[in-house]
Formats: sequence, C-alpha cells, structure tokens
Amino acid sequence: MSFQKPVKLAMVVESPPAMFFNVATASSSGYLLSGRLQVTPQSGDVVMNSITMYLEATTSTKKPVEHRCRECATQVSDLYEWNFFQKPKTFKSLNGTQDLPFSHLIPGHLPATTHGQIGSIDYSLHVRARSSDGQETEFRRDLPIGRALVPGNDKNSVRVFPPTNLNLHVTLPSVIHPIGSLPVQCRMTGIVTKRDDTQNRWRLRKLTWRIEEIETVVSPACPKHGAKLGGEGKGMQHEAHRDLGAAEIRNGFKTDFADNMVEGEFEASCNLTNISHILVLELVIAEEWASNKKPQSATPTGAARVLRTQFNLCVTERQGMGIAWNDEEPPLYEDVEPGPPLYLPDSPPHYAADLTTMEDYTGDLQELGEDIGELRLE
Repeated sequence: MSFQKPVKLAMVVESPPAMFFNVATASSSGYLLSGRLQVTPQSGDVVMNSITMYLEATTSTKKPVEHRCRECATQVSDLYEWNFFQKPKTFKSLNGTQDLPFSHLIPGHLPATTHGQIGSIDYSLHVRARSSDGQETEFRRDLPIGRALVPGNDKNSVRVFPPTNLNLHVTLPSVIHPIGSLPVQCRMTGIVTKRDDTQNRWRLRKLTWRIEEIETVVSPACPKHGAKLGGEGKGMQHEAHRDLGAAEIRNGFKTDFADNMVEGEFEASCNLTNISHILVLELVIAEEWASNKKPQSATPTGAARVLRTQFNLCVTERQGMGIAWNDEEPPLYEDVEPGPPLYLPDSPPHYAADLTTMEDYTGDLQELGEDIGELRLE
C-alpha cells in the first residue's frame, strides 16, 4: 500500500532558460529567475507549517581526497532560500492548485553548469514542505545555467620559429562554440633565403591541428579528512587532458616563393570546474635548394622541420537571440497600439453627437434591482 503525501508539489518557471552573458565578473548582470511553486492538497484541507525552497549548487569530483567518503566527493551549498510563509497556512481542497510566486537575481560571477571528466557543477531548486502532523514532502528541479560571451573582433597572432626566419600569422575568431566549426587562416612568411647564386626555401608538406581540453579541478577535503592535507579548508588539484578534435591537411595551401610566403585556410571543430581549450598546430616543412636563375627547378636538401605552436581558445555557448535581463527595454510610447480618440470637436464620426448621447436617469433605482451593476454605456 503506497503512502500518499499530504500535498503535491509542482513548479512553473516563467523566465527564459538560464543564461549568463559576458565573463564571470562585474560585467555579467546575472540571471533573473522567476516562477511559481504549485501546491495541490491530496486529501481534504491541509495545514502546512512551512514550505521552504533552496537554490542549491552541487559540486562533485571523481577524484576525492578520500575515495570512500561521500562528503569529500560531493559538496552541496545553498545559494539562496525562500520561506513562503512565516506561520501555518491552510490549503483548502476546494481551491485546487494554489500558486506561490518566487523570484531571485542569480549573480553572474557563479560558474556555469559544467560536466567534465573529473568534476561537475550542477544547480537545482529543492523544495521542502512540512505539514502540521509532521509529514514532509520534497520536490527537486534541475536548473541548468549556461554562459554566452558576445563575439568580438578576430584575434591575430604571430609565432616566430628561430633560428629560421619563419613567421606564422594565424587569425582565429574571438570565441568558438561546442557545436560547429571555426575558420582558421594561416600565413607563413620567410620561407625563402636568397644568396648570390642560389636560394634555400621551405615547402609546407603537412599541417596537423588538434584542439586540446585542459580541465583543472580542486578536490576539497571534508572536516573529517582535512588532516590528510595538513588542515581543514585545503584541497588537492587534479588535471585531465583530452583531444576534442584533430585532423591532418596535406594540400589546399597556396605557395608563392616570389612573395616569400605560403598561406591557406581550414576549418577546425570540437565535439563537446575550470576547463580551458587550446588549438595546437603542427607544420612539417622540407628544405629545398634552387638556383636563382631557375627557381622553378628545386632540389630537396633532405632537411625537414616540425613547427609546433598553440593558441588559447574561448569556448562558449551560442548567444542566439537572448539578451541579459537588464538590457531588455520596455515598449516605447510610440510602440503601443493607439488608444481611444480624443474628445475633440473634430473627432471621428463614431463620437459625433448624433450617435452617442447621455441623459440623467429619473426613475427609481430600486426598480432596477441587481441589474444596476450591469449597466454600461454602449
């Protein structure tokens, strides 16, 4: 026989999906959460002593200080608390479902919801209701929070590879997204070294790119196992690396020895706590010897080099059509639909005197009875 709870709890979130805009500093205005907690009595009238809701942040790590300790593996913190009423309240079954509105501005410095290899961060709304006879009812709803950065100007970087004269110019977008591709423009200069009668030049044979993810997590120790790290409040730092995407390119580059450069463009993509991403480029070049009189006839010297470099990437959710709550503007006066026309002599015909009249009522008001409340001008 199943035990029935005194009330049934449900929730309606009226605000759009949770999204922080801009970086986690003072420039992010946070997320304005609003909704309604729905309370439905299950059997007759119910007296509830308290209904409390918490905004919880749950941080989990797969490499805790003590592997068999649940408190070391998972930490739950309350970010905000709602007490819907201070004294007992009766919920009548005749009224059906009753709404308890709530709202809160979640600060923008908090990290977004993250699920990594060795750590995760989750947010949820946890409701606890206690009736007058001591029965408790709980309800939990996950609250995924994302973060979107507004794209800016493309980043231009230059890498130098001594002792050669090779310079690599790379253009990358300011932010990339977990789904989709990013265009990468490369241009290498200094590939030709001329002498009196001959010249040495470098020819690009292969380019390899890969996107690496570096995840850094600090696993705090619970008060019981804090002594293993030298005291309470300390933690162990762990790192995890993985490749999100990689490819090898052997053609598609334009080589111009007259202009002393080789250039090309390709697209990279990634298949998607403190997580960072880097783009790693590896270029294999081979040296050639040629006469200045016949530069088109080159002979490989047998020398080759592997050039490696990396670029930091900023991975963020797509902004889409959303904007921060404080950037929303109320409708202007000109945007509101026209109201009723003014009472002017030159008003439209439907306000002319021959169509609309008003006279004093001289009869007995008691004769109207209850219909007096329904009288209105047509």
